[in-house]
Amino acid sequence: MLRALSDYRRLMRAGTSLARHDVVLPGAYRTRLPLPARIAGGMLRLVAGGAKGRPGERLARALEQLGPAYIKLGQFLATRPDVFGSEVAGDLSRLKDKLPPFPMKAARAALAAEFGEAEAARLFPSLSDPVAAASLAQVHRMALPEGDMAVKILRPGIERQLELELSAMRRAARTIEGVSSESRRLRPVAFTETIASSMLRELDLRLEAGGADEMREIHEKLGYFRIPKVDWERTGRRVLTAEWIEGTPLTAPDAFDRPGIDRIQLANDITQGFLSSAINHGVFHADMHEGNAILTPEGKIALVDFGIIGRIGPTERRFLAEILWGFLKRDYYRIAEVHFEAGYVPPSQSVGDFAQALRSIGEPLFGRPAEEVSMGRVLLQLFDYTHTFGMALRPELVLLQKTMVQVEGVARAIDPTHNIWTASEPVIAAWMKQNFGPEGAVRMVGETIRDVTNRLKRLPEVMDRFEASLNAQPAPPPPRERFAPWWGWFGLVAVLAGLAAFAVQGLS
Repeated sequence: MLRALSDYRRLMRAGTSLARHDVVLPGAYRTRLPLPARIAGGMLRLVAGGAKGRPGERLARALEQLGPAYIKLGQFLATRPDVFGSEVAGDLSRLKDKLPPFPMKAARAALAAEFGEAEAARLFPSLSDPVAAASLAQVHRMALPEGDMAVKILRPGIERQLELELSAMRRAARTIEGVSSESRRLRPVAFTETIASSMLRELDLRLEAGGADEMREIHEKLGYFRIPKVDWERTGRRVLTAEWIEGTPLTAPDAFDRPGIDRIQLANDITQGFLSSAINHGVFHADMHEGNAILTPEGKIALVDFGIIGRIGPTERRFLAEILWGFLKRDYYRIAEVHFEAGYVPPSQSVGDFAQALRSIGEPLFGRPAEEVSMGRVLLQLFDYTHTFGMALRPELVLLQKTMVQVEGVARAIDPTHNIWTASEPVIAAWMKQNFGPEGAVRMVGETIRDVTNRLKRLPEVMDRFEASLNAQPAPPPPRERFAPWWGWFGLVAVLAGLAAFAVQGLS
């Protein structure tokens, strides 16, 4: 009961903050809203008291004040200019790496708590003022005889703060799913849980260090990106130390102004490096925005901040490659078959009808200028058809879809004429040849035999569990989510209305 009240109080706080910043049904969108919404917006603007700035700037300020979970939400919105408009996305991009830092005294205290005072003094003899501050942590530069290091330290008390914010978001998702049968198709609870689990993993910097080390190993072979080397002796749960990468962040306006920079090749490296890592190795940097990419003096892209690592299994990798290859070759029937084989579309639907819908997405892409060919638009149109064909949201693919849009955005920022489909073709073609040619067929047979053998080994254990389940007492049904008090519903509705207002702006 106390947890529920705390959650609804936080939702109320979120709704009030959005209203105070004139984000809920903002006046800038007045002409695009129906009469009841215009009246409601006028009343809410009395609370705002003349909030200043563009709608996106006001939303950024509101999310920044609400805390790290909402800042992460803003970072996701910043990757979707195709939905929310380029102006809003640009205003939200400031949330990526330009937040107020916490004091040096707190940073030193965190090092002492992690390593002990004497050891911290030995391992970290010098520490610069913060050079970057984000929603969960900040980064300092440290000079050592063997070279400069980047020291990342979590914000004090961030674990508890994030736990409370995510609890409120989970409750909002359960409430929405409980009262709206239409929302269940989109699985808001599973979606929220996927995002929450990835954020919670960011709170253990040892996991980030492991991800960085794995990505460094992969890209040393692929050659697309430079990845900093982890200093394991100076890394713990709340502190991560890695090689300092000299260069210019891609967020800098003059990042590509120096001579000798091949913007076309850099954009291709972004796209091909991401796809090669995801399809060939099943792992990818899942937060590839401009704030996490640095242009080195050698003219190469370096990636940092591996708090979110995405993973897809062999089956999903095959489906992804076949779907992209189908669009490249305009084989819409095969794309439709892959969706049915993957279980993305219910078997009660027609393969031919779904292929027809895919054709309506793919054909307008061909013969268009590169700057008008968008993977983000394709994903958005696929999402539109989820209702028509009864498709359920796949939470395990959320990070992949989000990152594909991020990758396209970063590549287009480097080279506005970048065509992500053309850049993708060599990577997809090589994967298809390797996995569906003679060599791939032999490997597939071997993997199938190994999988069947492993399943047979587990058969006795499975039968024991089945027998135990037959003898067990049925578990009581989970308690239904109670309706929120009126002020909790205000917060929930205000949050949704604020995001809907920006979608109206982006799609109009």
